[in-house]
Amino acid sequence: MNVITNNNVKCTIALAVLQNVEDPEIGLNVVDLGLIYQVDFDEEQAKIFCTMTLTTQFCPMAAALSEAVKRALQKTFTDMDVHLEVTFNPPWSHERISADGQLFLNQ
Repeated sequence: MNVITNNNVKCTIALAVLQNVEDPEIGLNVVDLGLIYQVDFDEEQAKIFCTMTLTTQFCPMAAALSEAVKRALQKTFTDMDVHLEVTFNPPWSHERISADGQLFLNQ
């Protein structure tokens, strides 16, 4: 799980918050699933830019999951505007799942 960021401290906070956002079909959070690709912070413009993916382009929960990620970041960073981009480049793969995520899925 490698998340690109321009602010390690704030990204750590963001990822901790996003661990509470679960994929409802899998039951694993978006961080351990490896769905979060990048979280950047623009202090001057008070914006967060988050890039994430989904396990499939045809995910029936895409809108709900994206909105949950955006809402969680907005709730934590109340003074910043959250911009969320969903991408499939690169496509998600099982290799992005964290060690904790692997343990959860293998129970």
